[in-house]
Amino acid sequence: MAFNDLLEQVGSTGRFQVLHVTLLSMPILMMASHNLLQNFVANVPPHHCAPHANISISSMSAGDVLRATVPLGTNSKPEHCRRYAHPQWQLLSSNSSESLREEGVEEMEMQSCEDGWYYNMTEMSSTIITEWDLVCDQRALKQMSQTTYMGGVLVGAVIFGGLSDRFGRRVLLLFSNLMMAVGGTCAAFSTSFTMFCIFRVCCGMALSGVVLNSFSLIVEWIPTRVRTVVGTGTGYCYTTGQLILAAVAYYIRDWRWLTLAVSLPFYVSFLYSWWFLESARWLVLTKRSEQAVKNLKTVARINGRHAEADKINLEMLQESMQKEMACSQGSYSALDLLRTSSMRTITVCLSAVWFSTSFAYYGLSMDLQKFGVSIYLIQIIFGAVDIPAKILVTISMSMLGRRPSQCGALVLAGVMILINLLVPYDQQVLRTSLAVIGKGCLAASFNCCYLYSGELYPTVIRQNGMGWVSMMARFGAMVAPMVLLLGEDFPWLPGFIYGGAPIFSGIFAFFLPETLAQALPDTIQDVDDRGFAWKKNKRLPEKEDLAKKDPSCVLLKESV
Repeated sequence: MAFNDLLEQVGSTGRFQVLHVTLLSMPILMMASHNLLQNFVANVPPHHCAPHANISISSMSAGDVLRATVPLGTNSKPEHCRRYAHPQWQLLSSNSSESLREEGVEEMEMQSCEDGWYYNMTEMSSTIITEWDLVCDQRALKQMSQTTYMGGVLVGAVIFGGLSDRFGRRVLLLFSNLMMAVGGTCAAFSTSFTMFCIFRVCCGMALSGVVLNSFSLIVEWIPTRVRTVVGTGTGYCYTTGQLILAAVAYYIRDWRWLTLAVSLPFYVSFLYSWWFLESARWLVLTKRSEQAVKNLKTVARINGRHAEADKINLEMLQESMQKEMACSQGSYSALDLLRTSSMRTITVCLSAVWFSTSFAYYGLSMDLQKFGVSIYLIQIIFGAVDIPAKILVTISMSMLGRRPSQCGALVLAGVMILINLLVPYDQQVLRTSLAVIGKGCLAASFNCCYLYSGELYPTVIRQNGMGWVSMMARFGAMVAPMVLLLGEDFPWLPGFIYGGAPIFSGIFAFFLPETLAQALPDTIQDVDDRGFAWKKNKRLPEKEDLAKKDPSCVLLKESV
């Protein structure tokens, strides 16, 4: 690809790239905080019905009041959603045995929690659960709050994916950072559950814009040889963000202040994002070559290559990217993701990979309370496992290639989740260990598919492609919390679904083309040409074939 030569000329791994990648990676540290914020702000504390409002309990202990007003459940703990219609003071008699109490309970009149609930606030000082009583008949709203957030991420992927291919990466990144900051601030001061969900949807949309445009600005300003390392480095920012979330949530136990704390850094990101340069690849392919030349000159000067900066001009740029500019004639849309057989294969297979990875990942990560240990500890463990997982997948991607790494990570994750179904519930250590391994494999899959997808889609529709697969991932994340509700009737069913999906999508990943050590494609024709080159006894198409294979590719006249 011709642009790689220009990038080497201005400095492909100089000061500009280091600063550029570092600043773009900073917001990724806080992305995990918003994606997994539900674990803390929607933490369900132990609870039971509040005592009757018309009884005097000043001279009685809390334990006596509890025994007289709330029946015990099957686990010998107070029931969450029922109480006696009338206080049963006779149960406090020392002469009544436990068996007599249990026999009497069956005949006693019950009622719902008419006077609210009592919450044991040892983990958090307040959550959205205690704020709006999202328990018992309203317990499904807890999962709904996460589903609406992921719905916002899905909508954002569709909207920002297409807009950034039309209006550029930089301006959409600026808007997304501001939207994330404002949306998070408003969510922290919400006065109703509906208002909270609305602003969380805004945060979800903004997160898609930040992810998509940050990734494209990173990958389009770095050379092929360091793409794997840089992609893994940005993935570690997300891993570090999971650990930061656990630490911040440990010290900030109020859900409002916690939400505000993870949103304020995006104001800083918005301010310094004005420094970023628009992608020169995108500028060239959208017929803004003059601005592309200015950006390349700026990069060269920042990298200390002043002589090279003086050599770059419009004629050099147009001559070196003649084919790419010719093949980028016309407008592009999401329909181009399915235009050719190569693009259809890539889009369908990546859709399955992204959906199942996100579906299983959030299915495991969004229900930390089921492991029976501190949610802060399990959050740290789930975050820390990403470190070795991403190291291993980076080595695998560099040595074995992207395709076997993607397949292996998905299949292994699914196997770990399915094995966990066979482990008895009382063996919490083993169950947690298998879940941690499975989550690490899914994190490795995420790390791989972000890089892999950016390498498979061409520059002219890269944001449309990344927006589409990101939308599929968010659709998987939306469905994941709802699947947990199936566990109330069939405890084994959520795990079976979470484990089967990655294995199934691993088969789809096998049909993706390999991109190891290959240059970044700029046009749809580049993708088709590369596809032909993988097959033996197939020639690369000549220039005369380009117009037939890609109607938007207009051949330049051999003149001058």
